[in-house]
Amino acid sequence: MKAAELRQKDVDGLKAEIKELQKAHFGLRMQKATQQLGNTGTLGETRRAIARAKTILAEKQAAK
Repeated sequence: MKAAELRQKDVDGLKAEIKELQKAHFGLRMQKATQQLGNTGTLGETRRAIARAKTILAEKQAAK
């Protein structure tokens, strides 16, 4: 998800998005551990998406 799309969400929406991304990242890590993951680049993509969402969440919380 792009940063512009994340900035349109409210704080609760961002928290839900972070949880969803973390679950997806966990699933990818398990697939990698069992050697079922073909494209390991998706791990980095989800990790960066989590960081992006957390950064925007922190910005919104600091603005209050």
